[in-house]
Amino acid sequence: MSFKQDMLKLPNLISAIRILIAPLMFVFAFRQMETWFLGALIFSGLTDVLDGFLARKLDLITPLGAHLDSWGDFTIFGTMAICAWILWPEITQRELLYYALIVFSFLLPTLVGLVKFGKLTGYHTWSVKIAVFVTFVGYIALYAELAAWPFMLAAVLAVIAGIEEILITFALREERTDVRSIFAALRHRG
Repeated sequence: MSFKQDMLKLPNLISAIRILIAPLMFVFAFRQMETWFLGALIFSGLTDVLDGFLARKLDLITPLGAHLDSWGDFTIFGTMAICAWILWPEITQRELLYYALIVFSFLLPTLVGLVKFGKLTGYHTWSVKIAVFVTFVGYIALYAELAAWPFMLAAVLAVIAGIEEILITFALREERTDVRSIFAALRHRG
């Protein structure tokens, strides 16, 4: 199947929309439109859930879709990190340790995968799914000034997920998508 045909599949289009939301989120951040920014962030989180759900339900899982999902995560999490500094510098400074742990937990496994395989990995581990969900909730709770503890919990879960992704990259001989855990990676290694 061609790139164009794969790209036109509904789950892949939804992943592409998530990537395209990032510039809009920057506009909201630079204009100090906090509510709109958080709304766009929530929308991007919903599209993250929706693309995977539809891919499984409609049996439209493709390697391109797995990579688009990972690129979307990387784009949105990078956008979240930068925009937090723009919109809420005092809160971000106060929670800098947790903020840095989350950023590096998503950045370092990506860099390790790029170095080893020459491209972004798309493992979609259970630990990352949990960390991403808790990070979204924690980010919104923190920056909506509801509570800081979910963000702190997100940092711990992100570190665990990041370590697992790095271990998976080291365990695999070639890049694979949809490796749900380090145990699955070790089984693939044979």
